[in-house]
Amino acid sequence: MGSHEHISKQFDADLEAVRTRVLHMGGFVEEQIEKAIEALITGNESLIENIIADDHRVNAMEVSIDEICNQIIARRQPAAGDLRMIMTVIKTITDLERIGDEAEKIARMAKLIYAADRMHMPRFVEIRHVANVALEMLRKSLDAFARLDLTAAAQVVRQDELVDEEFRSIMRQLITFMMEDPRKISTALEILFIAKAIERIGDHAKNMSEYVVYMVKGRDVRHVTVEEIEREIRE
Repeated sequence: MGSHEHISKQFDADLEAVRTRVLHMGGFVEEQIEKAIEALITGNESLIENIIADDHRVNAMEVSIDEICNQIIARRQPAAGDLRMIMTVIKTITDLERIGDEAEKIARMAKLIYAADRMHMPRFVEIRHVANVALEMLRKSLDAFARLDLTAAAQVVRQDELVDEEFRSIMRQLITFMMEDPRKISTALEILFIAKAIERIGDHAKNMSEYVVYMVKGRDVRHVTVEEIEREIRE
């Protein structure tokens, strides 16, 4: 094996290691959201504290992957496709870190709601449902990243419309609720905050899917329509 070939094999191994770390971070963030929804529904205090305490781990993962990417760029000066892969990783971990923040927000809101013993509230069924959709989007976008699967990526972008619609529906219900009983305004706002956090998780998962299309096709598809993305994939 010539030295050039050896270097390129090592480079492929470096890229693979980075991708594995992104998927590991993604798995951890996914767990954080699952725990946050469970904490919201059960009021489990130690679970709530766990989520809040673990947020720094998500941040640390982002920092370390970012550093590795910067080293790869400096040492290897990757070209076209490989550079797109590194850029995709850097953008993806930013979104994953933000999703981690949203999980922490949900846990903090759950803590407030339970501390005030205000659990005689409706709307948790809808919250759980929209959270499941957002979680599925996150899983699918990580899967699309792992396998460079453009069909999965397009499905996530489609699902984001559903999450946005469900968020608007929850918001309408909560507004009605507040108008009917002003004493419940503070709790309704806390639940609205949780619904908004879930909607943001969907947005971040959608971003991650769009980066996968960019990585494979070399075209930035943020700010274009779903139809255009689907057309891009078919080409």
